[in-house]
Amino acid sequence: MASADHIRNLAIIAHIDHGKTTLIDSIFRVTQTFRKNAAVAERVMDNNELERERGITIRAKHCSVDWGDHLINIIDTPGHADFSGEVERILSMVDSVLLLVDANEGPMPQTRYVLMRALRLGLHPIVIVNKADRPNADPDGALDKTFDLFVELGATDAQCDFTVLYGSGLHGWIVRDLDKDAHEGMQALFETIIEKVPAPDVDPDAPFLMQVSTLGWRDHIGRTGTGRVLQGRLKKGENIARISTQWKEAEWLHAHDASEPDEWEVTGFEPGKTTYLWMTRGLDSVECDEVSAGDIVTIAGPDTLDIGDTLSAPGVDNCALPPLEIEEPTVSMLFLVNSGPFAGQDGAAATLRQIRGRLDRELRTNVALRVEDADRSDGIKVSGRGELHLAILIEEMRREGMELCVSPPEIITHRDKNGKLLEPFEELTIDVPIDFQGAVIEKVAQRKGQLSHMENTGTGMIRLEFKIATRGLIGYRNEFLTDTRGLGIMASRFSGYEPWCGDVMARNRGSMISMDHGDATSYSLDNLQQRGVLLVSPMDPVYEGMIIGECARPGDLPCNPTKRKALTNHRQANKDQTTTLDVPRKLTLDAALEWIASDELVEVTPNTIRVRKLLLNVEDRKRAAKHQAAT
Repeated sequence: MASADHIRNLAIIAHIDHGKTTLIDSIFRVTQTFRKNAAVAERVMDNNELERERGITIRAKHCSVDWGDHLINIIDTPGHADFSGEVERILSMVDSVLLLVDANEGPMPQTRYVLMRALRLGLHPIVIVNKADRPNADPDGALDKTFDLFVELGATDAQCDFTVLYGSGLHGWIVRDLDKDAHEGMQALFETIIEKVPAPDVDPDAPFLMQVSTLGWRDHIGRTGTGRVLQGRLKKGENIARISTQWKEAEWLHAHDASEPDEWEVTGFEPGKTTYLWMTRGLDSVECDEVSAGDIVTIAGPDTLDIGDTLSAPGVDNCALPPLEIEEPTVSMLFLVNSGPFAGQDGAAATLRQIRGRLDRELRTNVALRVEDADRSDGIKVSGRGELHLAILIEEMRREGMELCVSPPEIITHRDKNGKLLEPFEELTIDVPIDFQGAVIEKVAQRKGQLSHMENTGTGMIRLEFKIATRGLIGYRNEFLTDTRGLGIMASRFSGYEPWCGDVMARNRGSMISMDHGDATSYSLDNLQQRGVLLVSPMDPVYEGMIIGECARPGDLPCNPTKRKALTNHRQANKDQTTTLDVPRKLTLDAALEWIASDELVEVTPNTIRVRKLLLNVEDRKRAAKHQAAT
């Protein structure tokens, strides 16, 4: 067990794809964390299958390395805005952060958010200009923009005097001077961490005290809490007290209003006993008998644990710590029982009880998720930080063999003290070739986006910054990739709640809806592809109410994709002509959630993603439309 003077606790923060996890791979290689003959995968911290497939970090992870006689605890944080809540809580466990900035892109929306959180906590970041060896890299320009961002966020003079390193996490080198130092080794990084990151300011002789920053779950043990020991020591089997607290004002207002309240209250007290203690060594969680101030540890024992709970030695008065901010959801969906004709053919048709049970297990660790009744017998309302946040959950459920239907994402609104309707807004940053800027500005303006800044990067790309309602971004990403021929980069982050901005343009194309059951035929699809874009291929099974394509015009188009060519003795001049079909658009889960209209659902099974109407029968849809028009 290292003494507090030889411990360094830090987090790596950056925008998505700026190289956090890749840098940790290089740190592991330099510190020889693994055996020489060990098979180590690329991006070893992304140990989840979905993280590897998508190339993003979904959940924050803790690792440790030894450098000399120092123990360095490193926390890899998510870079996507939908998982920013992980970053907020992680920062309470560390004494400094490594801020990675792409030498080509410079600071991006998530960079701004995580840096703001770190500066507010009084941390002094170490800036690493990553990917400095890439073509078109502009390390000096990226550094200038980073300094401007520090000033804009109200950093103190000491925080603005940050240490700068340059390097390439992929190729495993970090240097202080990009021009003079040899581009090899990471000695400069570790020396800077030991010198610039302060040791934990703790008192090992005071009564035990820590705050739960993240939650976990272990079968046969239950919920676990991870945090940094703020003072004292704790042995396995000792008694502790759990104190729960909360803010007096509404949580969403506290999390997103500029005038943050500082009034909180103690809401619960529970005596408990420490049954297990773990510390991280390398990537492994190692059980231990005693922990001391400065350590980042995982504890099991109390019957209930929540984010922000204070764990202390019994009998200590006035030791409760202020609660941690828990990000409020901005988007909700309905998780429904699969009622389609193909239910149960591809996976296990989940009942409402099974869906609720799976969501209850997710709530054990995913504190940014909200689950509530939907006032209907076949579904549950699930709310999260964004479309990706919920899409990851749905993808995990389908890979576990479950079938379900999901409604389109809807934004969550609030009302202020005066009764004014508020909705979530986002800061949107787009990097796009100059030739496509007109199309992008036009489309975003149609969705009530306001252009706030435009910058020519000098590399043939132009950076556009918008302020836009979250509603306006739903369904735009695929259209954006089409308009920019896949060359544009779009990133956004939640900025706060603002007054409702009025109606936002929705999808302006209708759906092709099957009117019959059976297998799609090339003969029928050949005619239908003249009316729009197909979503199915010949011999794909379809059913009544299933959407088989997107119309080229507004309005739905009922059709029969199972129609076959009549077999007669009548001879035609083109009888031997072959049918040529365009490649159908195969919707991924993310694309389907963005594409569907308000009266449509995504049918999710282990092997198939389908889209369908909420009401499968055409007559039922007509009656519902008449009733809606009458009301």
